[in-house]
Amino acid sequence: MTSLLFLCVANSVRSQMAEGFASAWFGGQASVKSAGSQPTFLHPVAVRVMAELDIDISYQCSKGIGTIDLEGVDIVIIFCAEEACPVLPGSTEQLNWPILDPVHPCVSSDEEINYFREVRDEIAFRLKMFADERSLRTMI
Repeated sequence: MTSLLFLCVANSVRSQMAEGFASAWFGGQASVKSAGSQPTFLHPVAVRVMAELDIDISYQCSKGIGTIDLEGVDIVIIFCAEEACPVLPGSTEQLNWPILDPVHPCVSSDEEINYFREVRDEIAFRLKMFADERSLRTMI
């Protein structure tokens, strides 16, 4: 079984969405976790846009990278675009998917939800490509 870790700074949106997709799609083929280098909280808009696709991430919580046993992780997928990416020691395979954080404090709620949907859809697309490349069966 493959062990995946999705990592971003806050473990608030991108890595949480990825964890939700991978948990729903990969079934028992992968152990899935997410964490952040500076964890904050699970963003309610992330929960909302994932629910639009019938994926419930409301039970997930923001976790720090220090809570994860990295020796048991096969692949780390890091979501960094403009922020400083966390650096992990060791030889674990690391993939960088530079997807912008959708949190924009100076936009309307309609614009905000659209940013979150765009990020959600980009993560879904990349995970589908990843699954094809790694021969993971998906339950999509």
